[in-house]
Amino acid sequence: MREDLAQLGDAALVVAIARWRQDALAEAYRRHGGAVYSLARRVLAGRPGAEDVAQAVFTLLWDHPERFEPERGTLRSYLLTMAHRRAVDAVRLEERRRGREERDTVSAVAPYDLEHKVWDLAVASHVREALARLADAEREVIELAYFSGYTYREVAALLGQPEGTVKSRIRSGLGRLREALADAGVGE
Repeated sequence: MREDLAQLGDAALVVAIARWRQDALAEAYRRHGGAVYSLARRVLAGRPGAEDVAQAVFTLLWDHPERFEPERGTLRSYLLTMAHRRAVDAVRLEERRRGREERDTVSAVAPYDLEHKVWDLAVASHVREALARLADAEREVIELAYFSGYTYREVAALLGQPEGTVKSRIRSGLGRLREALADAGVGE
């Protein structure tokens, strides 16, 4: 039976694969597996995964032999096209993963020196002091809007106050904060 497969053309071989003949897939691999693997190795340029690409190509042929159209080209060109696409996808995926890791590493290792930390603590202290000096109504709406993340409409609903009043208190409170921080040397 194996001798019969060796005599078949590629189109007839794919028909046998469509009939779930494992020996037909083995024959296709014998004929074209080396070329598929070699192309994958060249595209991957030393990266691991050429075996995975070759396996994926022949698994796809096994699962979907109807996708091969003999009138559009040879089985070898079809398999090499699939191998090239899969290998390029693997390279792109690896490059995206490496780029993400580099960005994560840079942001994780980015120096946050003592000077910046001290400055941030000083600014936070000035902001707390400036907030404490605001009128209670202004401080309450600013804390809800900026530190609790509510919109001015949600703050108005929470406090049972008109939206215009809340907006005015936020605006005037922020103005007073800006002045107090500027007086302390923080800000613009």
